[in-house]
Amino acid sequence: MTQDDYADYIARFNANDFQGFGRYYCDDVVFNLGEKRQIIGRENILDFYRDVKSKVRETLDIVGVAVGAGTLACHVRTEFYGLVDWPDFIAGPLMKGDSLNIESLGFYYLRDGKFSQILGARYKTLPTIKASA
Repeated sequence: MTQDDYADYIARFNANDFQGFGRYYCDDVVFNLGEKRQIIGRENILDFYRDVKSKVRETLDIVGVAVGAGTLACHVRTEFYGLVDWPDFIAGPLMKGDSLNIESLGFYYLRDGKFSQILGARYKTLPTIKASA
């Protein structure tokens, strides 16, 4: 796994290319979203994102990436743009047309060049940008 591989993963994620970004997950990957949720398995993660992306346009921007032996760490900015009202969205209440912006830190354990475990933690929440009236 290289920084370019991670950039490709994020580009495919942003483009809603489920097959493309899904190839970076081990079949038995474990994804921990802090204390909010744990998702086990490639297909379960893809199903989670299919649901999220049907209600939210999620765009990630890489701030920094560090790759080590069997690990990858990242700092990313994320914009969640509400396509529908979703008051119980996992990242926070989001109404149609509003944008929620956060910064997150991620730590990835790698196996055979794929993500085997993902630890994600919110670093910062920026003010919600309300839809124009």
